[in-house]
Amino acid sequence: MRPSIIVAFLLVAGVLAPATSMLERSALAASLDEGIGIRLTEAPVEARADSRAWRYIIDHLAPGSVIRRRVEVSNTTGSPRRLSLYAAAAEVRDRRFRFAPGRTPNELSTWTTANRREVSLAPHARSTATITIRVPDDAAPGERYAVIWAEATDPAPPGGGVALVHRVGIRVYLSVGRGNPPGPAFTIDSLAAQRTPAGQQAVLAQVHNTGGRALDLSGDLRLSNGPGSLRAGPFKVQTGTTLAPGDVGSVTAVLDTRLPDGPWLARIQLASGLTKGAAEATITFPAAAGTAQAVKAEMDTGASDVIVIITGIVVAVLVTGALLLRRAGRRRRERVAS
Repeated sequence: MRPSIIVAFLLVAGVLAPATSMLERSALAASLDEGIGIRLTEAPVEARADSRAWRYIIDHLAPGSVIRRRVEVSNTTGSPRRLSLYAAAAEVRDRRFRFAPGRTPNELSTWTTANRREVSLAPHARSTATITIRVPDDAAPGERYAVIWAEATDPAPPGGGVALVHRVGIRVYLSVGRGNPPGPAFTIDSLAAQRTPAGQQAVLAQVHNTGGRALDLSGDLRLSNGPGSLRAGPFKVQTGTTLAPGDVGSVTAVLDTRLPDGPWLARIQLASGLTKGAAEATITFPAAAGTAQAVKAEMDTGASDVIVIITGIVVAVLVTGALLLRRAGRRRRERVAS
C-alpha cells in the first residue's frame, strides 16, 4: 500500500504552520499532556528573586561572552522516550512571543548549543543537560529571542499516516551590548471599559514599553466607587501579552462578576518579573456591547517609596548622631579620669 500523505495545518502560538506527513504540537510550557517536560534548574545569582528568570533564560551579554544554563528534561509517561534538544528561532511580534515552525534558525539559535543533542529517558525518568550560548565578537547590540526545545516524535502508523511531533520549550531573551544591561520600564497610558456582545464586562489597559527589554505582563484590576463603598476584584489580567522595547499594546482584565455600569475608580497593577507599575482612572462601562472611550490613566507616583527613603535617611541621621554623642561623652569621661 502506498503511504498516504495528509496535509494539515496547526495554529502554533499564532503562527500558521503547514505540515505534510508530520503534525507538530508545540508549547512554551513546562510540559505537555503526553508527559515530556523541560525546565531550568538554575537562575543567575543577581536575578534569583525574579520569577521570570526561573522560567526563561534572560540575560545581557557583551560580544565575545559565553553563558551556560542547566536544564532538566523529563518523561512522565509509561514508555521510554527519546528527546532531541535544540534551539530554534523566535520573535516578539504583534504583542506576542512567537516561535517559528520546526527547526527554523535565527541569529541567536545559531549561537546556542546543547551538550547532549539527544536524551534517552526511561519511563518516569529525568535527566539534565547544559545549554551554552556563545555570542560572537562582532555581534551587534540589541535584544534577540529564541526557544530551547525538547522534542519527541511518534512515528506514522504502518501503512501511512501522520507522524506527530511533541515539543516543549524554554524562551530565551538575550540582550547583547557592552556595559550594564538596558533597564526594563513601562507606562500605563489609558484604561477603557468594555462590554462584550454577551454582556461580559472587561477593562483594557494600554501599555507602552519604555525600557530596553521585552516585557511579559501580568497583574490584576480592582474597582471601587468611592471611599467606604462598593469594591470589586481583584480581577486577573489575561496573560500572554509580550511587548518588545518601544511597543505599545493592551492587556485585558475580564470581570467574573456583573457590576453596575459605574462610574468606577479602576486601579490596575501590572508586573513583568521585578518591574512593576500601577495606574488609576475613572471609567464607566457602556450600556450596550462595545468599548468606551479610553480614559487617560494616572500612574502611581511612588510617594510611598519616597517616604521609605526619607524615613531611612532620618533614621540613619539619628543613629549617626547618637553614635557621635556617645563617642564625645566617652572622650569627656576619659579626660576627667586622667
